Amino acid sequence: MVREQTAHRGLSSIGAWRTHYSRLAPAPTHWILEGDRRLPVDNEQVKRRLADLRRFYAVLDQLAQQVGGPRHLVHCHERLAWPPRGVYFFYEEGQDRSNSGDGLRVVRVGTHALAAGSRTSLWNRLSSHRGNGSGGGNHRGSIFRLPVGTALKSRAGIGGPMSWGVGADPGAAGRRLGLERADILRAEAALEAEVSSHIGAMPFLWLAVGDAAGPQSQRGYIERNAIALLSNSLGAPLDAPSSSWLGHHCERERVRRSGLWNQNHTDEGYDPAFLDALQALVGAL
Repeated sequence: MVREQTAHRGLSSIGAWRTHYSRLAPAPTHWILEGDRRLPVDNEQVKRRLADLRRFYAVLDQLAQQVGGPRHLVHCHERLAWPPRGVYFFYEEGQDRSNSGDGLRVVRVGTHALAAGSRTSLWNRLSSHRGNGSGGGNHRGSIFRLPVGTALKSRAGIGGPMSWGVGADPGAAGRRLGLERADILRAEAALEAEVSSHIGAMPFLWLAVGDAAGPQSQRGYIERNAIALLSNSLGAPLDAPSSSWLGHHCERERVRRSGLWNQNHTDEGYDPAFLDALQALVGAL
């Protein structure tokens, strides 16, 4: 201890102290952002996840080339060439990747027809997120619209509409709150339109995966592992959301912790082999 103090007695400035110790410490291989700070990362698990994130986005870049680039729901309709079944990946403007490379980060992954016998198509699911042609929508029929609406309410500092997320349909919400169905629809109209505007402006990619409906489908495998890879719930915050991300205002803790507009699979581990399956599907387009 005495020798150490003697040896460092000449380090009178903070800058000299940092310079001295930077020569002693091994150079970190990776960095992550935590707030405004850049922190070194030497954890092997974090390095593997970062490498997998880079590979994931490289495959999505390839997918973008194959399908002609991202689309926006505000410009989409049923007559576009949609595969019957698939997986989709939403980005969000202002949400840039900070660790895995350049470009926007994926903020939601989804699929459909995970129940045996389901006849829901990819466009059925996407259209429920988009809302109707007049700018409105039904947040009770979209697990994407629901949390986006709660976040918009919270950010604006408004309490209403009180019926948001209440009941399985507007009639049920009205019965629970002692209001008429028409009153519920009228009260929710402005927020539904705002949700449609926000989601409609988000670029997204889609991947055809034409397997049978069911919980063991390849679509489900890709969805849950992509969510788990992207989620920051369990580990170091890689490609963390910006401070202005709307999701910070969401009442759903899993959304805030994960940095995604997803709730299921955000606190699970992922199987790196799903990237092989994803690569093969994109390569086969």
